[in-house]
Amino acid sequence: MSSVIEYRQYVGEAELPSIMALVQNELSEPYVIYTYRYFLHQWPHLSFLAYAEGSSEPIGVIVCKQSMHRHIANRGYIAMLSVRKGWRKRGVAKTLVRNSIDAMKVHGVEEVVLETEFDNFAALSLYESLGFIREKRLYRFYLNGKDAFRLVLSVPPENGAASYAARYGPSAMALAYDSDDEDEASSR
Repeated sequence: MSSVIEYRQYVGEAELPSIMALVQNELSEPYVIYTYRYFLHQWPHLSFLAYAEGSSEPIGVIVCKQSMHRHIANRGYIAMLSVRKGWRKRGVAKTLVRNSIDAMKVHGVEEVVLETEFDNFAALSLYESLGFIREKRLYRFYLNGKDAFRLVLSVPPENGAASYAARYGPSAMALAYDSDDEDEASSR
């Protein structure tokens, strides 16, 4: 059985309550509204939402940023990634991550980093399948006392015209998924 999932770039404050509800329901770390606004107002082009066909509530979201790190590297950062439990293992998280990385490539990203709980095996598997490597273990990183792994993806320069804008254009994207896709979990 296959369904259509539509992927859209974040468009504005009206989507914020849905994003907050999805992240708060699926992730262990609490965030205040200002944290969301910090990312979404400065880097709206790097955040994407996934919607099941015919639904007005997102089933997945990714929130990111991109800036110069130590004046040396153009670094992307995945702050939040969350997919509703009933929609996991269908490629939603992988597509959200790829969309954000593709958008970062347009702006010359050289590396992408994130942190995830050390025992979130589904998230670790997802990111490692995309080429991320474990850079460092961060002890007692989260408020709940759990350790984290910092993961890093080195992004080679783009060749030719195959960029996010050329691939997707400004309109919404749609993807049919197969329920046998890779394991996923909400992660940071």
